[in-house]
Amino acid sequence: MLDQHVAGFLQILKQKNYSPHTLENYAVDLGQFLQFAREKALESWEEVDHHHLREYLARLKTGGASRATVARKLASLRSFFKYLTRLEVVEKNPLLHIHNPKKEKRLPRFLYQKEIEELLALPPFTPLGLRDRAIMELLYGAGIRVSELTGLDLEDLDPDRGYLMVFGKGGKERLVPLGRKGCRALREYLTRGRPHLLRNRGKGPGEKAVFLNRRGERLSTRSVRRLLDGYVKKAALNKKVSPHTLRHSFATHLLEGGADLRAVQELLGHASVSTTQVYTHLSREKIRSVYDRAHPRA
Repeated sequence: MLDQHVAGFLQILKQKNYSPHTLENYAVDLGQFLQFAREKALESWEEVDHHHLREYLARLKTGGASRATVARKLASLRSFFKYLTRLEVVEKNPLLHIHNPKKEKRLPRFLYQKEIEELLALPPFTPLGLRDRAIMELLYGAGIRVSELTGLDLEDLDPDRGYLMVFGKGGKERLVPLGRKGCRALREYLTRGRPHLLRNRGKGPGEKAVFLNRRGERLSTRSVRRLLDGYVKKAALNKKVSPHTLRHSFATHLLEGGADLRAVQELLGHASVSTTQVYTHLSREKIRSVYDRAHPRA
């Protein structure tokens, strides 16, 4: 019975067009709590109380989970127990008096413009290289999430006018502009790279995904992270770089160039401007460092 409710909840999220990455996180988080509930010999969700939850959260912390990880797992449980409450599987939500851990104030990692240029110059002019160049150009040039990138279909592209239609968190769609270099890289991949990869696909319906793997199938987010790791090593960047780092770099460089915070919020697809404000700290830090280096009274 415990498993059935978890499966039912995940199915609801899938019907609401949650991204594969988000669905995977929910499945992992609820699966871990399910295992904990079995260890406690709980036979129904009604038996879960705030003592169980506090013990579970304490176990996560002693196991080395960061505050952000604990907060995410707690958010997954909140959504799940709201679902159970609506279904009247549980009478009272045991999470009502459980507080979120305070967030760690960490500034997002980003690359300097010179580092970005070095990274984007690395892919060779082969079908896979053209694909990889287009991927990095879109992650940095449009600031989209890796899940949004891998979810792109051919019908979502308008490289001639310089726009992409992406589907963000919760299935929300937004129109994102793409610069000249990004459009050029995308067109080169679509004309010279993608057709070559498509030849490796077996018989069956045509593939509508923009970015393909060696077998001519939709590229996964994991594959994007792996290929980016390879270029970061070649560039000898002494930093941990993920697809999200390129998104952070996109936002940071826009603000440093004088872009309006609200405009950056829209481009990133953030629901609240407070989420975007973290990037203003990065810009202020750079301004301070320039002042300290250049002003005679610094």
